[in-house]
Amino acid sequence: MQNDSAIMPTLHRTNWKDYLALCKPKVILLMLLTALVGAFMAPQWPDPGTLLIAIAGIALCAGSGAVINNLIDHKLDAKMARTRHRAVASGQVTPWQALFFALALAVFGLNLLWFLVNPVTMWLTLFSLLGYAVIYTLFLKRATPQNITIGGLAGAMPPLLGWTAVTGQIDPNALLLVLIIFAWTPPHFWALALHKKEEYAEANVPMLPVTHGVDFTRIQIVLYSLLLFACTLLPFVTGMSSWLYLAGILVLNVGQLRLVKQLFAEHDPQAAWRLFKFSIQYLMWLFLLLLADHVLLN
Repeated sequence: MQNDSAIMPTLHRTNWKDYLALCKPKVILLMLLTALVGAFMAPQWPDPGTLLIAIAGIALCAGSGAVINNLIDHKLDAKMARTRHRAVASGQVTPWQALFFALALAVFGLNLLWFLVNPVTMWLTLFSLLGYAVIYTLFLKRATPQNITIGGLAGAMPPLLGWTAVTGQIDPNALLLVLIIFAWTPPHFWALALHKKEEYAEANVPMLPVTHGVDFTRIQIVLYSLLLFACTLLPFVTGMSSWLYLAGILVLNVGQLRLVKQLFAEHDPQAAWRLFKFSIQYLMWLFLLLLADHVLLN
């Protein structure tokens, strides 16, 4: 009986659900939505087979980046209530298992993009993978309170990857989609950092509320939210989108700014958490609006 009991944890550590969780599937689904919209916003209609392969390659590489993030941060994750149950942090997957899994995902995904999509998309995906998994997670996250601002470029790449998967070229309109996500990222993550300030402080992570205080972080969220507002108007200003997108994005921005205002309300500890959750919906609906406007009105 003792031998049977000893085997059970090992069996659990190899559960496929633990490996799937390491890939942060909910985050990847949002990234893939932006990549799909980027593909359909391109000037030519995407080939379904090529697009499917491109999405698979991007998803595999994004999953690899998430696994590497879990691997590098596993000791840090173990100190925080929000992350201590992640598979590597809790010991359900060993660091070596996570490393081999991440490498397998990256190699398979990059080869799909190189041989079956185009080299431009492969190189941009590799840049995004290294930017998030290595430059941000390994260096910036522990080095500067502006970690998410600088590292946000890697996470903003998916719509450009979708676009280049169709055209093989980098286009200013695709870069505009990247700019929107780049401006969206700081208020999104700083809202989470406000809500989890004590956990980040205990884990010695130099997030902005820890190093510069709550009030300074609130002001930065206001400024970046205004920058985001301006950036989201650019698709309409440049003629990339029309009135349907404009109407929808104005509604979304009003909702965003209303929640930002609530950050300054006294005795409302959930204000930052509401903003964080809304910002996820914000980005999803923004890209759906772009797609609907493009398909229905162009």
